[in-house]
Amino acid sequence: MRIKEIPEENRPRERLQRSGPASLNNAELLAVILGQGTVGMNAVDLANLLIAEHGLERLTTLSEKELRKVKGIGPAKAAQITALFEFSKRCSLKSKEKTPVRTAQEVYEYAKEILDGKDKEHILILYLDSKNRINKHETISMGTLNSSLIHPREVFKTAIKENTNSIIITHNHPSGDPTPSRDDRDITKELRRAGELLEIEVLDHVIIGRDSYYSFKERNQF
Repeated sequence: MRIKEIPEENRPRERLQRSGPASLNNAELLAVILGQGTVGMNAVDLANLLIAEHGLERLTTLSEKELRKVKGIGPAKAAQITALFEFSKRCSLKSKEKTPVRTAQEVYEYAKEILDGKDKEHILILYLDSKNRINKHETISMGTLNSSLIHPREVFKTAIKENTNSIIITHNHPSGDPTPSRDDRDITKELRRAGELLEIEVLDHVIIGRDSYYSFKERNQF
């Protein structure tokens, strides 16, 4: 059924305008973003297909190339979807930056939005002000599936430039298991020593797993 064949009062965009976005389900919200469907599928059908094939959570991490593998999703629609989720992610991160970071759980929730779905290790540094608020984050290294190289000067170059009070190291384990490797432990010690010399405190190193994290500070390894 084409959208125009649906009674006007039941069409997603009209319902959103009348009753607000909370009145729509996930597929209907995505259908409003897509605007139109494709041959044989209206926008709601196409949105349902996307969610059924990938799940709502994984959908937010798909690349344009992966999205275009779905029937009915061309370059324009793939760009719309990736832009939507990137914008949403940035809004979410911006709101979290206003609140002081107090726990490793908060670090995990912040970093997971950035690192989730990455198939290589990414080392992400959080630069904090004197009130423990995140001034900036930066990916400084991308490695292979099993390891990632890092040098203290890459970490602290931005920290010095931004007049950072302290930093938090985070990185992901694509395997989903956040247990630190020997390299992880060695890098943590090296960066802590460098921070002490520069008087920029390394508050924690949080490894991001699939549904959990490992905090060196919480494990009393700081």
